[in-house]
Amino acid sequence: MDNGLETKLLRHEEEEVEGTLTERVWTESKKIWRVALPGVISRVCAFGTIVITQSFVGHISDIDLAGYALVQTLSVRFVNGILLGMSSATETLCGQAFGAGQHHMMGIYLQRSWIVDLITLTILLPIFVFGTQVYRLLGEDEAIAESGGYLSLWFIPFVYNFVFSLTIQMFLQAQLKNMVIAWLSIFQFGIHIPLSWLLVYKLGFGVPGAMIALSASSWFLVIGEFIYIFGGWCPYSWKGFTVAAFKDLVPVVKLSISSGVMVCLELWYNAVLVLLAGYMANAEVAISAFSICLNINAWEFMISLGFLGAACVRIANELGRGNAKAAKFSIKVLLGTSIAIGTFFFVLCLVFGRKIAYLFTADERVADTVSELSVLLSFSVLLNSIYPVLSGVAVGAGMQGIVAVINLVTYYLIGIPTGALLGYLTDLQVKGIWIGMIGGIVTQTLALMYLTWRTDWDDQVKKSLERLNRFYVKSADEAEEISN
Repeated sequence: MDNGLETKLLRHEEEEVEGTLTERVWTESKKIWRVALPGVISRVCAFGTIVITQSFVGHISDIDLAGYALVQTLSVRFVNGILLGMSSATETLCGQAFGAGQHHMMGIYLQRSWIVDLITLTILLPIFVFGTQVYRLLGEDEAIAESGGYLSLWFIPFVYNFVFSLTIQMFLQAQLKNMVIAWLSIFQFGIHIPLSWLLVYKLGFGVPGAMIALSASSWFLVIGEFIYIFGGWCPYSWKGFTVAAFKDLVPVVKLSISSGVMVCLELWYNAVLVLLAGYMANAEVAISAFSICLNINAWEFMISLGFLGAACVRIANELGRGNAKAAKFSIKVLLGTSIAIGTFFFVLCLVFGRKIAYLFTADERVADTVSELSVLLSFSVLLNSIYPVLSGVAVGAGMQGIVAVINLVTYYLIGIPTGALLGYLTDLQVKGIWIGMIGGIVTQTLALMYLTWRTDWDDQVKKSLERLNRFYVKSADEAEEISN
């Protein structure tokens, strides 16, 4: 094992904490926030650029707002779900490799994820090229479908940043170096607002200007990440490009697919609900209001994703170093912290429910619908504090396949049918769809709680070691020692 900064950090993390319960919680909380805070900042800022762009587009025209909502919620979320899910295999492997001290393998896992994700995204590109035809096929309103098809072409440069930004974040997060992403994300968000104003209003580019600003600010983040990794700030985990990245791709793809299914079923859930909203009597208002609430929910969900990432890293690290007891204690602290934050935002949404809508639109009909959904939105925000943490625990342990089955049953066999029945067979309309969504999430949360409770964590330690040994490639130093 290397005798550098990362090894010292690893040894420091391995130290058992003795003392009172309060002291143990405080020590574990510091470890969690070390991962969660940069993750929260980066995710909130990254998604914030999408929300800011929606705000600029929404003040240009209501049709463009509905078109943007359609593309962002259906096409972008569809692709993002696949790439995020497949990239979570990187999160599992890098987290466990770091915990086991196999630092050089992390760079190989990162390169393998780039190969898999680049091929996957290129295969999915026709979704954006033929956007109008896709939305017509789905039965969307003609004007909204044409607007969405036009905007989907502008999203192509933006979605390619996912290949690198998602995987690099997981790579750096696993080795507790994701603070650099937080600073880059803050700067990205800071330049996105004035850049959007300049292109949309000052230069008069309108909707294309908003889309150019979105892509430009997103790629700034990726370029900054490249400079950090290639510039020598990851000397133990990045040894340069290697042909070893092209080896053992099949087992990595298998783990990526199970991860992809798990996340896709979750992210597509909202997309299907927006699709159902598009079939309502007043589709333009229904889609606009529903997507505004979903984006507010998703923006707050970025905080929960920070804790999902922290859960994955903490569980993967502890399993990688063979400490099942520490993994179980970390789960308890993670849930307590996340629920406390979720309660705060629950109250916030209840208080400012109606006022939120005017950040995105001046249409009173849309604002009224958003106001009607505010109570349901608040409960969704509260649930966001629980199930992402439990999902992160499962990802850290490599149990993506089980979570995929849970998501399939709770979302698509319970949530969507319930929402469709309440939305179309009663007077609830959009509220009925949202109630169905909450029903699916509640069921999913209960299932994940049961999974976490029933898991044999000592057995997960053994599985973690087996997985690491299967993918292991000797470092250059080890190969040299053997040859000598």
